[in-house]
Amino acid sequence: MVLFGPSGVGEEFYNEGYKDIYQVPKWLNERGLDAYEYSFGHGYQMSTQTAQKAGQLFKDFNIKLSLHAPFYINFANPNQDMYLKTQGYITTGIKFLKAFGADKLVFHPASCGSLTRDEALKLTKSRFIETFDTLEENGLLDGIYLCPETMGKSMQIGNYNEIVNLCTLNAHLVPTFDFGHINALEQGSLKTEDDYKRILDYALEKLGYDKVTNSHIHFSKIQYGKKGEIKHLNYDDVLYGPDFEPLAKVLIEYKLSPRVICESMSQMPHDAQLMKKIYYKLLDKSI
Repeated sequence: MVLFGPSGVGEEFYNEGYKDIYQVPKWLNERGLDAYEYSFGHGYQMSTQTAQKAGQLFKDFNIKLSLHAPFYINFANPNQDMYLKTQGYITTGIKFLKAFGADKLVFHPASCGSLTRDEALKLTKSRFIETFDTLEENGLLDGIYLCPETMGKSMQIGNYNEIVNLCTLNAHLVPTFDFGHINALEQGSLKTEDDYKRILDYALEKLGYDKVTNSHIHFSKIQYGKKGEIKHLNYDDVLYGPDFEPLAKVLIEYKLSPRVICESMSQMPHDAQLMKKIYYKLLDKSI
């Protein structure tokens, strides 16, 4: 079954007087949500003791937890010292996964910078193999998944073909399909069920059913320009897509059970609830 949750608590949580991570699991559970993505996007500013305590609460309230690694990861940085920092962000993320009892680490793979796209992609592939094979050989990836994310800007490594192909490099790599990013990068391409099938069919061909059904999904409407993503929007925006219903229909038709994380601008839990309602309404009709 598809799980739904937000990538943060948005304004509503704080407006209701709540303030810390220990209150999040019960709050989400009361809203019928069953997933959550905690972001370390700006750095690992938490103790492992806090992670362990919070992780037990997420487990108690049946919330499946994933983490987002720092945004400044870049496997294509030609500077060796910066590459070693990227490796460190991954290994620290794994440490927090284990402390939380979480199972998925989402990360942005790379940016081109001064390199050509081919050069950046080649470097990213070789470093993926080096980094993740070593982690696997050392037994650090047991029970967890590393989830490179499709990106929304033209100078970033991470169109859906690139992400799927990178995920062939290790058994613990599964895609994060950020459909808002894909739609922004492709200038509003996601409108129909066939548009989503194009992406998922490619992934099924390259990765197989198990990896695709276990994939991570980010979903939000995103404003975009000629170079791709500009900013995230709430789901009630009427100017930009994508819409969730066509994707929900494909998930049901293909019998896929990914984790869907809402990344709306400010009302992530509200919009995650809306997406769950859309999915279950369609599911009931299809039974």
